[in-house]
This record gives sequence, C-alpha cells and structure tokens, in this order.
Amino acid sequence: MVGSLPVVNLDEATFECTYGRGCDGLCCRNGRPMLYPEEVERLDAHLERAMLLLTPRARRLIEQEGYLSRRRKEGHPMLRVIDGWCVFFNEGCVLHKLGAAEGDAFRYKPVECALFPLAHDEKGRWYVRQHGFKGESWDLFCLDPKNSTKKASETLQAEIELARRFTEE
Repeated sequence: MVGSLPVVNLDEATFECTYGRGCDGLCCRNGRPMLYPEEVERLDAHLERAMLLLTPRARRLIEQEGYLSRRRKEGHPMLRVIDGWCVFFNEGCVLHKLGAAEGDAFRYKPVECALFPLAHDEKGRWYVRQHGFKGESWDLFCLDPKNSTKKASETLQAEIELARRFTEE
C-alpha cells in the first residue's frame, strides 16, 4: 500500500540499491546514524550476537569504548566509525543480517539507515534523496537519477511501508 504515505518526489524519483552488485556499501562509509533510546535498548539486548559478526578491530573498539560515539545529532547519540566505516559494517550491515535471519531486515537497524534513501524535509514531508533535489550533497551513485531507470515507488516499497508505520505511531 505504497500510496498511503505521501512522498513529494516519488513519481519522478529513481533508485536502485546495488550493494553487492557494484556498490560496496558506500552509505555505510562514514555512516554515523543517530539512535533513538529504544534503538539503543534493542541493540544493547542483542549486542552479544552482533559482536560475533563484526570485524576483529570493530569488536575490540566496541569492547573498549562502546558502539556509541560522543557525537550527537538532533540530541541523540551516533554510532561509532572505525577506519571510516560504521562499526556494524562487515561485508554488509551486520544489523541487517541479524534481522533478515529472523525475517525482518529492519529489526535492529537504526531507523535512519533502514529508511535510506527516504528523508524528511524541513516541513516534515517525506522525499526520496536524489542528486539535484533539495540540494542533496551526498555524492552516492545510487542517489543519481541518471544511474537507474527503476522507479523509487517500486524499489522502495519496504522502506515506504516502514516510514508509514513510523508516521502512524
């Protein structure tokens, strides 16, 4: 039921995630998503399982300093980065893998990551991040509308449904 969530540029936006098919996960490079308190609680409860899937360096960093950095965004803590990558990145998102194994790929991911490339504008309206739209500055291949003919309304159905659920809460 994609049409139930208004997304201002959905009709013209294109998007295709090509992770594993040409993209190495660049959205996780320097990815510092903020976490809401309930996301921190959920991660804390399942951190031991996630730790088993991390790189050795990320595991050591989390054991020594935790997975949250001192940086804040909109008043919320942000995930740590190691070697320029989110600490939960190891040949893909470890949190995505954990959730997918349980039937819900978004279960443990920070909402900011799970909704990508959907975002809110200054008026609280949803939109698809695209080069040339609302001054998008992140230079990711997947945000360039010239790189895909696939309509975002088709490729982002799960993300739009997730956004709709958050909007209704």
